[in-house]
Amino acid sequence: MSTTTKQDTFKTINPTSGKEISSHTYMTDEQVEESIQQSHEAFLKWKTKSVEERGEIIKSIGKELQNYKKELAELMTDEMGKLLKQSNQEVDLCTAICNYSAENAPEFLKSEKRELSNGGKGIVAYSPMGIIYGIQPWNYPSYQVLRYTIVNLMAGNSILLKHASNVTGTAKLLKNIFETAGLPANLFNVMVIEHEQSNAIIEHKLVRGVTLTGSPVAGEKIGEKAGAQLKKTVLELGSNDAYLVLDDADIDLAVEKSVMGRIYNNGETCIAAKRFIATEKVYDEFKEKFVKAMDALKVGDPKNEDTELGPMAREDLRDKIHEQVQESVEKGADVLCGGKIPEGEGYFYPATVLSNVKPGQPAYDDELFGPVASLIKAKDNEDAMRIANDSRFGLGGGIFSKNVEKATELAEKHFDTGMVFINSFGLAEPSMPFGGVKDSGYGREHGGFGMKEFVNVKSIMIMD
Repeated sequence: MSTTTKQDTFKTINPTSGKEISSHTYMTDEQVEESIQQSHEAFLKWKTKSVEERGEIIKSIGKELQNYKKELAELMTDEMGKLLKQSNQEVDLCTAICNYSAENAPEFLKSEKRELSNGGKGIVAYSPMGIIYGIQPWNYPSYQVLRYTIVNLMAGNSILLKHASNVTGTAKLLKNIFETAGLPANLFNVMVIEHEQSNAIIEHKLVRGVTLTGSPVAGEKIGEKAGAQLKKTVLELGSNDAYLVLDDADIDLAVEKSVMGRIYNNGETCIAAKRFIATEKVYDEFKEKFVKAMDALKVGDPKNEDTELGPMAREDLRDKIHEQVQESVEKGADVLCGGKIPEGEGYFYPATVLSNVKPGQPAYDDELFGPVASLIKAKDNEDAMRIANDSRFGLGGGIFSKNVEKATELAEKHFDTGMVFINSFGLAEPSMPFGGVKDSGYGREHGGFGMKEFVNVKSIMIMD
């Protein structure tokens, strides 16, 4: 670490109004080093606790999240613009993660007995590693944090968090909630830092693992930096998820779930439905109903009960998605609805549907992180599956078909993604693994898998 003492400040902005919420100060390098040392000391005590003892505190965090639900939900909506009702749902998901982790950790982390070839006895133990550093995005300000934090605390590790700067208030409130619930001090430290300081944390000898949720470009950089230090990473990156509307799909159901899959969280979700691939047989009907439903969405203040689509989280993000739409149109795509930046305050962008989407356009090749849907016609079911897999990404996807058995077979054997939803749109489920393949990253969270990503799988061999 360098010894710089400069402390710059930055502001968080409400995307609904464009007005300042709060001001925050970056940590000095000395404060960063002190936090790391404190985190390590907290870990040395925490790792001696039983899984059951840790679980009691994790359950308390789940309860405390509910006590702070109103304050936390409103802050998330103020900081990044998600619908208030979805902020409330996010808090509930965080509580569910706490409860699932606490209840199942004793089974996931228990030592396993093995027989040795020489007649001895073997034990496979899952031991905590130390400090796990998480670099997290703004789109789910609480869930993204809880997703890696809770399982690693259950495993006996300590946590450093670098959150996206525009949701710094949420990060600080979460720390307060955790410690109010009884989590020992410094097991969860919020690092309000700049990129150079973040790089130094990755290199620090006491930091044992790094997890990132972000873009593929960020994943490449973080993976390279951590790899140079021989440190394990979990990377949950972007995607361009395809949802297939097959010949025998229930079109009304497909439209309903597709609209929700595209605009949930204002369309700013890594696992959102983004490319909609309908077969020739059903394309026209799906297109007509889908465009009508997208065009009818009510855009407005995310705290209003009847609002269906809030603002983009930042002005630069709105500018980027509009540029992607414009470039796609320049390369042959057609705008069926939306596609124009509205006048007025806030960073709003309308629900947009593009057709005639082809390779070479951002709408086909890249992730559109906002309420923009790409509509693609396939010849038949087989062609739809081919188009779905014609992507450098592989996080999630969906299949609409009345033949659930056939759809399940397609999901298991042919869909090259980490997650597949059949006749639905889904987000995260604590009991199911979450993660992707290809440029969408590697490693898994949830379902017990995340609890073992950053543990020392230790072999103990005994001869009596």
